[in-house]
Amino acid sequence: SASTAGYGSRYSELVRLVEETELNTLVVDVKNHRGELAFRPKAPALQPYSEERPQLGDLEEFTRPLREKGIYLIARIFVFQDPAYAERHPEWALQRQWGGVWTDYRGVKWLDPASQEVWKYNVAVAREAFRGGFDEIQFDYIRFPSDGNMSSISYPVYDGQVAKRQVIKDFFRFLDNQLRVRYGIPISADLFGLTMWNHESDLNIGQMLADALPHFDFISPMVYPSHYPAGFNGLENPAAFPYAVIKDNLERGALVYEALRAAEEARDGEGESYLPQRLGTIRPWLQDFDLGAVYTASMVRDQMRASLEGGASGWLLWNARNVYTEGALNKTGTETALH
Repeated sequence: SASTAGYGSRYSELVRLVEETELNTLVVDVKNHRGELAFRPKAPALQPYSEERPQLGDLEEFTRPLREKGIYLIARIFVFQDPAYAERHPEWALQRQWGGVWTDYRGVKWLDPASQEVWKYNVAVAREAFRGGFDEIQFDYIRFPSDGNMSSISYPVYDGQVAKRQVIKDFFRFLDNQLRVRYGIPISADLFGLTMWNHESDLNIGQMLADALPHFDFISPMVYPSHYPAGFNGLENPAAFPYAVIKDNLERGALVYEALRAAEEARDGEGESYLPQRLGTIRPWLQDFDLGAVYTASMVRDQMRASLEGGASGWLLWNARNVYTEGALNKTGTETALH
């Protein structure tokens, strides 16, 4: 998180961990869960959304020493969960049918996923982060809300006439065109873990793995074993079986990749290809925290092994406190580093 990056001793500990183990990447929130920018933007239009005291300060100054160490830097952006933008632009925020801005069960404000003004704003943030020295831009909360009184929502733009899936798919295409195609900026997407498993439904949030693969360099499903219900795939407590959960999800997700390529080949050259030469690769978020089970170093390591054996291009570790299990990591030089 940006707060950790702005905190001396903890931040130094994370950098040390990357330098001394197989880790090679840091993911930093440049736009946080409150919608605040954790840096001082150079673009005047973005400056009103910066934190009062930006944790990261000037992005170029923040990224330069890390780049000199060879650390790959990912800028994470909260997209449609954005209280700060909703405060300044309630016309693009989800509304309550009886008046006022809608909030989820946590009291958090969301933006209309169909608003192209919101799309453009997040592209502007992404471009600023890339110019500031980040290697990749990662988009999170790229969905309709999932918690709260959903029946009370009034959308300022979304008319309900098209599927939520189509709205999010159009947004994916917009990001691709505005960032990858136009400027060559690598981009990635965080998706619900169940998108790897459920290929017929958008989970009522608009997310489908098949829609994301053509438009991002990396897809990072949040396949935390603790987040799967009891009985998932025959497991009484999925959190206690990290290898099986990760491996099964990756193998099932691979079916979507294969289906996309098969559909492309079936077209037999008719018309212009609708897929890029290279679909995005899977790079899952893995669980490094205690929930559903006490997570030991071997359990964290089992997820890494399952990721690679399941065809992932790498992995990312998640711990909300930014405290990671060093015992699960190989020391530098003992194994090829991944991101």
